Amino acid sequence: MTLLAVERIKLFSTRSPYWCSALAIVLGVGLTAIIAAASEEQVSLGLTQIGSAQLAIAVVLVMAAIAVTTEYRFGTIRSTFLAVPNRTSALVAKTVVVAFIAGVLGEIIAFGSVGIAKLLSSNSDLSINTAAEWRHVAGVGIVYAIGAIIAVAVGILVRQTAGAVSILLVWQMAAEGLIGFIPKVGIKIQAWLPFTNATHFLTMGADSPEQGGAGIDFKLSQWGSLAYFAGIAVAMLVVALIVAKRRDA
Repeated sequence: MTLLAVERIKLFSTRSPYWCSALAIVLGVGLTAIIAAASEEQVSLGLTQIGSAQLAIAVVLVMAAIAVTTEYRFGTIRSTFLAVPNRTSALVAKTVVVAFIAGVLGEIIAFGSVGIAKLLSSNSDLSINTAAEWRHVAGVGIVYAIGAIIAVAVGILVRQTAGAVSILLVWQMAAEGLIGFIPKVGIKIQAWLPFTNATHFLTMGADSPEQGGAGIDFKLSQWGSLAYFAGIAVAMLVVALIVAKRRDA
């Protein structure tokens, strides 16, 4: 518990978590507000989560990576490892704190988006009743938390802010989507890509353009896709921890 408290204090001693959190909320909830205000028809529950699934998550990934790379940049990671010789414990504590914050932020954005849509489009039916609807909204926080683990792992491996952020943004926002354009095998490969599976977990049934994953023949159920996404995140973190133990800080 002491390590968790220390990592929380260290994280919030810089401005980046505050700015990233604010930007993520503005992008996620703000896009929903624009859609709801501009729409002359009813807004669907799926549309309320476009900002959280496509824009806000990118900012959260950046925040998670910076939580690690900043320490390497300013050399404070050396002090951390001197105070806690067990590097694995220190880095796992940091990962837990960052993932928890990312998860909470995801829930705020997801439910905040539904709330603003109800306010601006009062004639829309945005009630959350079915299990699929709850998964679509409440599942955003879970995806953010797992995504943060991946971002921390990338940060540990790369150690440089620019490199880690570039990898994460290109990976999450472009690379997985572009793979689908590869003739014959692109869509088959997409069915096993981590962030594509995270999107599949959040869908409310048949894939549609507004939910993502259209045309992909997923081999896993939606909860299976979440487990697969989490498995990749844990595997990457394990590799990152092994590398961190074997090289100089």
